[in-house]
Amino acid sequence: MIDVGSRDVGVTSPACAPVNPVASMGPAPTGMLAPARSLVILLAATLSLAACRQDMHDQPRFKPFAESDFYTDLRSARSPVEGTVARGQLHEDAYLYTGKMGDNPGDFMPFPVTQDVLARGQQRYNIYCAPCHSRVGDGNGVIALRGFPRKPPSYHTDRLRKVPLGYLFDVITSGFGSMPDYASQIQPRDRWAIVAYIRALQLSQAATAADVPAGQKVPSEPLHFREPGSGATLPVVEMKPTETEPAAEESK
Repeated sequence: MIDVGSRDVGVTSPACAPVNPVASMGPAPTGMLAPARSLVILLAATLSLAACRQDMHDQPRFKPFAESDFYTDLRSARSPVEGTVARGQLHEDAYLYTGKMGDNPGDFMPFPVTQDVLARGQQRYNIYCAPCHSRVGDGNGVIALRGFPRKPPSYHTDRLRKVPLGYLFDVITSGFGSMPDYASQIQPRDRWAIVAYIRALQLSQAATAADVPAGQKVPSEPLHFREPGSGATLPVVEMKPTETEPAAEESK
């Protein structure tokens, strides 16, 4: 130990110091580093130039509606090959997508009507149809009541009760009069579900005891409405005279 002032400083023996094998070899010759450094620079330059290639950007192509001397009609945009069908648009079941048998509307559903189909039809009807036709289908929807120039017809007229199911589907698909088409908003199966629900609405407003399945009792006679009401107001029921009134008149 060596006394330096008031502190003791430990001195490590040179024999115990760690040895750096690289340092022990001395500095590398300058001539060995120069080729390696040049190779790294060359590689970096090559990669940077490769990133700047514009082959994808400047590849041969036609601009939209540009003239082309390659085709006899000078049009660069070509029509699809005849018979080409887009993916998912084969539409093998023509009736499902048109509602027609030839040129005439059909009068049957393209798939079975279940409780789920009616529930789906009610949901879609209330979203897309009720604003004009009202939730009961009498044409007194909110839009009609707020000044729409032409009131939609009621589904409960004799004419619309008798139209084929395909006719209703076609009107939803193509529109009619002031009504726009809903082909882009409502899928074909949902359009058929709406058609089935419209038939259920028509039956609900004009059902008789003969329409009740066998073995199921009718709880009461169908109500008669003095005013049909609208989507915003309830219908006014026509009250019938009670049974005590005729008896009182007979006693007099």
